[in-house]
Amino acid sequence: MAFPSLREYVSRYGLTNDRATRLGPEVLIMHPGPMNRGVEISPEVAESDASIITEQVENGVAVRMAVLYLLLGSGAPVA
Repeated sequence: MAFPSLREYVSRYGLTNDRATRLGPEVLIMHPGPMNRGVEISPEVAESDASIITEQVENGVAVRMAVLYLLLGSGAPVA
């Protein structure tokens, strides 16, 4: 089985504006980043009111920094 072309990938798996409009109003759009705009998620969807991608990326960085601090840099014993 061959890998799909970029065009095929976007048409099969990409979250387009058309697909996003079929989702319920309670749905939040998330992505941990880095994101390929126009491939995985269309720019319109990524910048929509339903998108919390920026917040997710910011929180993910803080969580990873805290984990690294606790594991490598705090000097305190790890339980």
